[in-house]
Amino acid sequence: MIIGVPKEIKDNEFRVGMVPAGVKVLTELGHRVIIQEGAGEGSGIQNEEYVHAGGKVARGSDEVWSMAEMIVKVKEPLEQEYCKLKKHQILFTYLHLAPLAELTKVLLEKKVTGIAYETIREHDGRLPLLTPMSEVAGRMAIQIGAQYLEKNQGGRGILLSGVPGVPPAQVVVIGGGVVGVNAAKIALGMGAQVTILDNHLPKLRYLDDVFLGRVATLASNSLTVAQSVRKADLLIGAVLIPGASAPKLVTRHMITTMKKGAVIVDVSVDQGGCIETTHPTTHSDPTFFVDGVLHYCVANMPGAVPRTSTFALTNATLPYAAKLAGMGFQQAIRSDSALGQGVNVFDGHVTYRAVADSLKIPYTPIGELLN
Repeated sequence: MIIGVPKEIKDNEFRVGMVPAGVKVLTELGHRVIIQEGAGEGSGIQNEEYVHAGGKVARGSDEVWSMAEMIVKVKEPLEQEYCKLKKHQILFTYLHLAPLAELTKVLLEKKVTGIAYETIREHDGRLPLLTPMSEVAGRMAIQIGAQYLEKNQGGRGILLSGVPGVPPAQVVVIGGGVVGVNAAKIALGMGAQVTILDNHLPKLRYLDDVFLGRVATLASNSLTVAQSVRKADLLIGAVLIPGASAPKLVTRHMITTMKKGAVIVDVSVDQGGCIETTHPTTHSDPTFFVDGVLHYCVANMPGAVPRTSTFALTNATLPYAAKLAGMGFQQAIRSDSALGQGVNVFDGHVTYRAVADSLKIPYTPIGELLN
């Protein structure tokens, strides 16, 4: 199979879809890998490293997109890339289609096979390709929030840890999944007072055990969310429903009750956000204010630490990419039900129910479309 790795063009996105080790594995299996010139430079990977691993470096993106049977990326295609997509081409990347009606329409019209990292799901419920970036984003959310709590950044002028005689900041995390747990780890490490809300009681019991009671846990409902939001100095949105739009758990009215200069980091923004006032921002223009509350809503947070993020992500994606390349699309998803869960669009149909429901598009199970 011919595999293409284009350079990411999203604002300040420095990650790359494959590292030289992945190129070496795939070429040793008999596949061809074409990498766009400079695609890895943002992650500290030079063109020569790809060539040494057996890959071919192409000068522009057109050659990569036109030759590749499978495109391996990090982020969803942007509008200027829509014209490069080909019929029946496999697109293996983070797609987050639930809030992206236009991209979904293009993928359907071009009959692209879209496999989304974020919906590949193992039998035990794990999301193996979402987990590494959720770990990065959760940890980043606290260091970013701590920075924006500084007065010169627009925040309340609070040190997350406090000092003797002055209390630490109140950090509230909505969602006790991978993002939430990693956010709580860093917040605790920095000395903050941390509360995690989740609607799954067994998870709250687990978190209470893991954090040895150092984190306050609350069953999530509209009242506890409202009370927690009101006291928060730093609010982390960490809610995920795989493939679907995030529910709006924090309302505009709740935002009006927050302290002026409080900070929100909505990590759920790439699925639409779990806070009503959220809208996507970029690394170039990351924040905005609503009712005196600073919002940070960058949809590709891990792109700011590309060296860490790229290697963490490609460690997880390579086995699946190798399976797709070696077995072909249909045999690969038949042999691996987790990979089958990743198929969001195929042959002009939406094949992931949460995406179809979010966009109000008919849903067709992938099994009905296979030969």
